Amino acid sequence: MTAPRDLPSDAAAHAGGPLAGTTVLDLSSVGPAARCTRILADYGAEVVKVGPVPSAGASPIEPPFYAYSGHRGMRRVQVDLKADAGRRAFLALAARADVVVESFRPGVVDRLGVGYRQVAGVNPGIVYCSTSGYGQDGPRSGWAGHDVCYLAVGGYLAMTEPRADGGPPLPGATVADAAGGGMHAALAVCAALAGRAATGEGAYLDVSVADGVLWLMSLAVDEHLATGAEPVPGHDILSGRYACYGTYRTADDRWLAVGAIEPKFFANLCRALGCEQWVDHQLDDSVQDRMRADFAAAFAGAGRDHWVALLSGADTCVAPVLTVAEVPGDEQFVHRRATSEATRPGCGSLRQVAPVLAGMPRPDVPPVLPVPGATDTDDLLVGAGVDPTDLAAWRLSGAIA
Repeated sequence: MTAPRDLPSDAAAHAGGPLAGTTVLDLSSVGPAARCTRILADYGAEVVKVGPVPSAGASPIEPPFYAYSGHRGMRRVQVDLKADAGRRAFLALAARADVVVESFRPGVVDRLGVGYRQVAGVNPGIVYCSTSGYGQDGPRSGWAGHDVCYLAVGGYLAMTEPRADGGPPLPGATVADAAGGGMHAALAVCAALAGRAATGEGAYLDVSVADGVLWLMSLAVDEHLATGAEPVPGHDILSGRYACYGTYRTADDRWLAVGAIEPKFFANLCRALGCEQWVDHQLDDSVQDRMRADFAAAFAGAGRDHWVALLSGADTCVAPVLTVAEVPGDEQFVHRRATSEATRPGCGSLRQVAPVLAGMPRPDVPPVLPVPGATDTDDLLVGAGVDPTDLAAWRLSGAIA
C-alpha cells in the first residue's frame, strides 16, 4: 500500500532524483539516523525533521548550522509526542509518509505511541527504520553509546595501529555513525522501498550501528571464523605487515600513503624510489624492516608534492595524505564539484560538502540552511488533512509549536 501524496514538498530543494516524491519523517537530530536521512534527502526525498515543542521539555540536540550539511533543504515540525494531541499530529503526518526514521533507545517509540505498530495501523505501507547503537534486542540493546563504542565492540579499534602506549587510537572520522549506521540505514530504507514497489507491503527495519561496524570488519572477522587466526595490527597486508602498504614521512614533514599491493605496482614503486633490490621480495617477511627503512629514507629525500608529481602517473598506488584544510581545494575534488555553496537567510553563504550523487548531476540551486526556530508545523499538518480548528486547539495546549 503506497501512502497518499498529500504532503507539500520543497520544490527548490527536491526538484528531482530517484527518491523524488518520497516523504521521510525523521525523529532524530544527530548521529546515524541523521546521516541516513541526509543521504535520502540528497537523492530527492523530502525529509521532515520532527522535533519536540521547546516548552514541552528538553530541546533536541541542535548541531552547528554547518554540521550534517546543516539539515539543508529539510522541513521542520515540532510536536510534543508525550501529549495525546502531539501523537495524533505525528500519526496524521505518518499516514501520508513513506518512511519514518527514529533513533530513540529500544522501546521508547512504542511507549510514546508512535512505534511501528501504531504507525502501520494508519499506514500499512510505511517503511519504519529504527536505528540504535546495538539493535532492538540482545544484552547490549539498552546500552548508551557513541561512535567510538561501536567501533570498539565491532573489532575496528583493535585492528587499528595502536598509540605509542599500546592503546587503541581514536579514529579521525565517525566511521560507525556515517557508514556502519547512516549508510547502512539508507541502504536498508532504499531496499525496503524497492520491495514495497513490488509487493505493496511496508517493512520494519532494525538497524544496529554495531552490526554495521561488524560488516565493515568482515575481512578480519571472516578470516578468524575460517582459520581460527586472531588478527591484530600488523597481521596482514592491510594492517601494516608489509612495507608496500603504509604511510611514509617526506622531507617537508608531510606524509604519503602507499598501497602498492599488486606486484606490478610494487615493482613500479621500487624502481621509482631507486630500490630495485626489493622488487622480487615484496612479501618476504625476513626483509620487511630493511625494505621499510629504505623506502622511508628515499621518501625523506624530497617533499610530498615532489613525490606526488613523480609517482602519480607511474602506477605506484601512492597518494598524498591531505589535511582537512587541503581537501576542499584539492584539484580532484574541485573537478568533481565535491563542495557547494549553501545560503542561510540573514547569515549569508558558506561552502559545504556537496551531496554524493552517483549518477546524478550536481544541483544548480544553492541549498538553503534552516533558520533557527523556524518550523513548517502548520503547513505540514494542514497538508496532512488536520482540521484548522484542531490545529488551534493543539497549539493552545502546547502539543504543537
